Amino acid sequence: MREAIQARSTPDADFDIAGRLSARQGTQGAAASFRWSHRGDRDSLAFASPLGSTLAQLEGTASGVTLTMPDGRVIQANDWEALTARTLGAPMPVRGLASWVRGVAHGGSAHSVERDPLGRPAVLRQDGWEIVYAYADDSPRPFRLQLTYVDAELRLVIDRWDDVR
Repeated sequence: MREAIQARSTPDADFDIAGRLSARQGTQGAAASFRWSHRGDRDSLAFASPLGSTLAQLEGTASGVTLTMPDGRVIQANDWEALTARTLGAPMPVRGLASWVRGVAHGGSAHSVERDPLGRPAVLRQDGWEIVYAYADDSPRPFRLQLTYVDAELRLVIDRWDDVR
């Protein structure tokens, strides 16, 4: 019997990731590439169009978040959910994503996990979201996530992952 594979990073470890995402809510959708730097309670996310044009820069901590648009406009909010609800029309789980991209639940709310034959998370449910994971071969870290919540869907493909120490 094979030993369960565990991701090497801890749930609160710093990281830099880059990849692609698509988002859909109802009949509206969008696609972008992203770069995400996670340091403790500080996150910085940059989004670009498929052709490389900057779409937005998000910065945030537990005390507030800021969205900077390409034209220089700045939108501020108390938390990620308020900012994304105001700008995207639906609250997105940015805080939870820092844990979910690692295949673990964030602290503070109930969750359930279904595991694959290698012991890795296959489906995680938390905060009303369902996260389905895909792995490359026997890698401990997911490279693709599909997140669904009511009529919203977010798909992430992680092309590069760097643990920061």
